[in-house]
Amino acid sequence: MEKDLIYRIALMMTPQIGPVIARALLSHCGSAEEVFNRSVKELSMIPGVGQIKAAAINKDVMELAEKEINYAIKHDIRILSYLCKDYPQRLKFFDTSPVILYTKGEISLNPRRTVGIIGTRKPTEFGKIMTEKIVADLKDYDVTIVSGLAFGIDGIAHRKSVESGVPTIGIMGSGMSHIYPSEHKDLYKKMVTKGGAVMTEFAHNIGPEKVNFPLRNRIIAAMSDALIVVESKDRGGSIITAEFANEYNKDVFAIPGKPGEEYSAGCNGLIKKHKAYLMESVKDIAYNMRWEENTKNKAVQTALFVELDEAERCVYDLLQQKKGATLDELCFDLSSTPSSISTLLLNMEFKGVVRSLPGKKYIIL
Repeated sequence: MEKDLIYRIALMMTPQIGPVIARALLSHCGSAEEVFNRSVKELSMIPGVGQIKAAAINKDVMELAEKEINYAIKHDIRILSYLCKDYPQRLKFFDTSPVILYTKGEISLNPRRTVGIIGTRKPTEFGKIMTEKIVADLKDYDVTIVSGLAFGIDGIAHRKSVESGVPTIGIMGSGMSHIYPSEHKDLYKKMVTKGGAVMTEFAHNIGPEKVNFPLRNRIIAAMSDALIVVESKDRGGSIITAEFANEYNKDVFAIPGKPGEEYSAGCNGLIKKHKAYLMESVKDIAYNMRWEENTKNKAVQTALFVELDEAERCVYDLLQQKKGATLDELCFDLSSTPSSISTLLLNMEFKGVVRSLPGKKYIIL
C-alpha cells in the first residue's frame, strides 16, 4: 500500500467530504497527509471548503481507514485511488468520480470496449430474453458488460455474461461485506472468480442505503462507452443512469416497447425525447459506435464445433470460462484423471486450439 493511501481513505470517510471537495483539498495541499496536517483556518480558506467542512477533517478517522485496509488485505480486495495507474481511465474524466474505489476480481478495469446494460428489477419475459440475446450477440465485439448487480435486468446481464465467457463488471451500491441483494452472493462469487469483477466506492461496512444507488448509477454511466436500457418505468434508477450518461456525452440506446405498457414507458420516453437511440439489435450499437465484429473469433468458434469432439469441447469451454487453467484444475473441475485430460490437451495442441505454458497451465489460442 502506498504511504498516502491511508490518508486518502480517511479523507473519504470524513463526513461532508465528497469527491469534488476532496480533489480541491488534495490539489491545494499536495497530499492527503498534508490535508490532515493543516489547521482548520487554513483548510477553510480553500474555495468550496468553508468552516464546517474544514472542522470535520481530523485524524479520528485514521483508525477506521486502517481497519479498512486490513479488511481489504484479508479479503483480497484492491484499493485504488484516482491517482493509481489501474484506476478506471473512463472515470478520470469526471470530477465527481470516486477518489477511492474498492475492487475485487482479476480483470482489467480499463477494457477496450464497455457496454452498460440496465433496466427494471421486474422484467417481462421479453425483457429477460432480450437481455440474454444482447449479451450473447455482444460477445463477438470484444466488450465488457457493466451493470449494477441488482435484481432483474442487471442480474440477468451479469449471469449471462458469466455463462457466455463475456467479461463483466458489477458496480455496487454498498460495501463489500454487504452484497445486495443477498440472493446475488453466488453470482458475486462467480463474477470475481470467472473473468469478472465488482467495484464500489463504499467502505466494506456500508450497507445498501437508498442514497447510495444514484451514486452507483453515475459510475455505471461513466464506465459505459454505450448504455442500453432494456425495460424501465418512466422513473427510477435506469432513467437516472441514462440521464447521467447523456450528461457525460455517452451513447444511450433503448429497446422500444408496446405503448401503454408500464415497463416500456421509460425506454419509449427516452427515444421520444431524443435521449436514446432506438435499438432493435446489437447491430444498431455496432453501427453507431463504428464497431467491427470480431469475425476471426467467430470463424474459430464455428470451426471448433466441427473439429472438436464432445470431451474436447468440455475442456475448451472450461478454459474459455476460466481464462486458462492448470492440469490439476481441469482434472478437478471435469472430475477426470490426469492421463485422460493430458491426452485431450495434446490432441487440442495438435489442432492449434490450446497452448501449454510453464507450470502445466493451458490457455486458448
